[in-house]
Amino acid sequence: MAEHDLTPLMAAHLDRHLVFPPLEFLQERQLYSEPEILEAKIRLLSGTNMVDYAMDIHKSLHGTDDVPEDMVKRRAEVVSRLRSLEEAAAPLVTFLQNPQLVQELRPDKQYNIHMLQERYQIGPDQIEALYQYAKFQFECGNYSGAADYLYQYRALCTNSERSVSALWGKLAAEILMQNWEVALEELNRLKEIIDSKNFASPLNQLQNRIWLMHWALFIFFNHENGRNGIIDLFFQDRYLNAIQTNAHHLLRYLATAVVVNKRRRNMLKELIKVIQQEHHSYKDPITEFLECLYVNYDFDGAQQKLMECEQVILNDPFLGKRIEEGNFVTVPLRDEFLENARLFIFETYCRIHRCIDIGMLAQKLNMSYEEAELWIMNLVRSSKLDARIDSVSGTLIMTTNQINVHEQIIESLKGLNMRTYMLAKNIVEPAQAAQQATR
Repeated sequence: MAEHDLTPLMAAHLDRHLVFPPLEFLQERQLYSEPEILEAKIRLLSGTNMVDYAMDIHKSLHGTDDVPEDMVKRRAEVVSRLRSLEEAAAPLVTFLQNPQLVQELRPDKQYNIHMLQERYQIGPDQIEALYQYAKFQFECGNYSGAADYLYQYRALCTNSERSVSALWGKLAAEILMQNWEVALEELNRLKEIIDSKNFASPLNQLQNRIWLMHWALFIFFNHENGRNGIIDLFFQDRYLNAIQTNAHHLLRYLATAVVVNKRRRNMLKELIKVIQQEHHSYKDPITEFLECLYVNYDFDGAQQKLMECEQVILNDPFLGKRIEEGNFVTVPLRDEFLENARLFIFETYCRIHRCIDIGMLAQKLNMSYEEAELWIMNLVRSSKLDARIDSVSGTLIMTTNQINVHEQIIESLKGLNMRTYMLAKNIVEPAQAAQQATR
């Protein structure tokens, strides 16, 4: 079941806190054994300050109420460090918690720093302490407090590197709190910095773009306009180059977004081109489905891959989001993908056949005969498809429109003047240049 799981690849480009939601999903889907998931969580938690959570998982994993001595010691260290940072940041935190005092701040950072120093004896040390305190709160799992403090820190910070680091932290916190609208704003702000900043090396900038795309998946597959967002971002040349350089697995999410987004069908051709180019570097049932259908015209292969696509979507932490409706649980993206994929098969098949057996088409669409007949009937009625169903023979007959001879001549002559002009220009200009060179 875990054959097409991308979590190990994705985790390398995510903050360790962002790996927990995918792990929770995999645990729910039982793609891995319970001990494997719990051990993975403990390894992740070892780099954070969420010691109590780590203790609970250790107890669950080993079926005991006892915890290792090093965890107890680590907890005492975390509590001590938290108190120390709280004291260091207290003057600035107290100031920021007072709405009347906050009104004294202005958009000018230098003015704010000078004002805080002069009136309240709050200097660079306290501002730095706020950053450390916010970061520590994040590592403790207090994402709401961390987001607030990081936002306030960025309003006072004059160090560009630290400001960007705080923005990454703020983005992670908003994602983990599922504040998708705010997270999208922070994502766009971070993208603008990455695209305009002078990095020490192009490789560093490439890595930042790859991180951004991975983090963006949480937003794009939860925000109401996310499917447009992922297409807009991933198809930008610099980001598409990053995918083709060191993040080929992101093609799964780009391909899914294009398939389910009916308004962006114009990007399908470009997507197929990229999938072909990266065929030897990455492939999964979703990319192979599109390749079977639009490159090889292998309808049997496409049918087989479509069945595999359903399992890939159901078992993917970003694509397999479940929604409870009464007593039913649905996976909206799975349903949309299958519906649009069947439409792709139908359209492509109709393009190269005049008379189609509905029973055979039902097999290729993974539907029963009755379902396929009703589906095709509704499609013919609701679209501009020029076809009719022959219920007696059980076939779909495509109507061929013969183009008038005069229309063919007019169509072929379109642009003839421009083509003739360009041809003459390409012949005459080199000849004139050669003639002048000999004088």
